[in-house]
Amino acid sequence: MNIKQEISPKKVQADAEKNFREGYFCCEALVAAIRDNFELDVPEQVIAMASGMAVGAGRSGCMCGALNGGILALGLFFGRTEKKGPGDPEVQRCMKLTNELHDWFKKENGKNAVCCRILTKEFDMGKGEHKEQCIHFTGLCAWKVADIIIRELGLLNLDVQGA
Repeated sequence: MNIKQEISPKKVQADAEKNFREGYFCCEALVAAIRDNFELDVPEQVIAMASGMAVGAGRSGCMCGALNGGILALGLFFGRTEKKGPGDPEVQRCMKLTNELHDWFKKENGKNAVCCRILTKEFDMGKGEHKEQCIHFTGLCAWKVADIIIRELGLLNLDVQGA
């Protein structure tokens, strides 16, 4: 997979937030921002793949859609396409990075949760503060996913001073 070698996680974050404001849900917005900023040679269908994972997995309120999008994006880079069994180092690496993102997001969002229902329980669904929080969480996750990808692939982080 050909990818852009110089990335700004802050731009990925801003683009994910913009994507959400312009009509994508959390999961779609994040996947689109990763796809576009890393200039991945994958079809737009990867964004469609994310549609059902938005809003806590199809409005079920389970795991945050932004986190779902981050997990999908990590899988795009580090997942496997061959049946090698559970001990395969490739899938183990992907799962380790997914766990890193999960634990980081749970701590970083300030609510010590990843469940959409818990993260949004004080808001009216889809309006005002609820939407703004979801946009923020989408950007936050997009930033971290970009940061992990850059680190793991040894890419240039344009946001690091001196880069």
